Amino acid sequence: MAPVDLQPLPVGHAPWRRLPQLFAGLALYGTSMAMQVRSGLGLQPWDVLHEGVTRQTSLSFGAVTAVTGAVVLMLWIPLRQRPGVGTVANVVVIALVVDAALALIPAAQGWPARVALMMGGVALTGVATAAYVGARLGPGPRDGLMTGLAARTGGSIRLVRTAIELSVLGTGWLLGGTVGIGTVIFAMAIGPLTQAFLPWLAVARDPVPRPGPRGATAGRRRGGRPATAP
Repeated sequence: MAPVDLQPLPVGHAPWRRLPQLFAGLALYGTSMAMQVRSGLGLQPWDVLHEGVTRQTSLSFGAVTAVTGAVVLMLWIPLRQRPGVGTVANVVVIALVVDAALALIPAAQGWPARVALMMGGVALTGVATAAYVGARLGPGPRDGLMTGLAARTGGSIRLVRTAIELSVLGTGWLLGGTVGIGTVIFAMAIGPLTQAFLPWLAVARDPVPRPGPRGATAGRRRGGRPATAP
């Protein structure tokens, strides 16, 4: 399967599709985060950090998510990364949605409900990530940090991402964030899930029109219409 092109596109390219897809993907992502929190079975590494900071401060989970995103964006400056519409929306929309979803979704009672909530959250994260990344309106703060560090250090994306995720996970765990089976399942499943959904949700660049026959081209230049056979 050919790799999916995820380079950012101009905002004016198919905005009727890309902007709704971006905001829907971010809203689903915030909801999936809340589902994993309410399952109590372990969070993704960045959310372990968010929960840990929440436990140590009076800030809400969504507020911590926004503050963390803003701090990470500041790290883009020395890395010479450029934010896009999707980058700013990532910080704002996810922070608002995750707090709203946490207020609406009760904590799961019993193992079946907890496992269902956790697995549903992981699956929804895969769809949501493919949706907002596939909109190609700019990477999220954490994604940009990963690619920027890889470019500046010469390290591979895999190595840089692993180092970031382990550092964030360890810090969050020390602060009291929830680490569990859900954390392991998320780490193993999110890559394949996102990859599976990307071909369906990634916005393609408009194909470049192929030039017509030489005679037709010449006819258009002379009279504005294709040349016809005698």
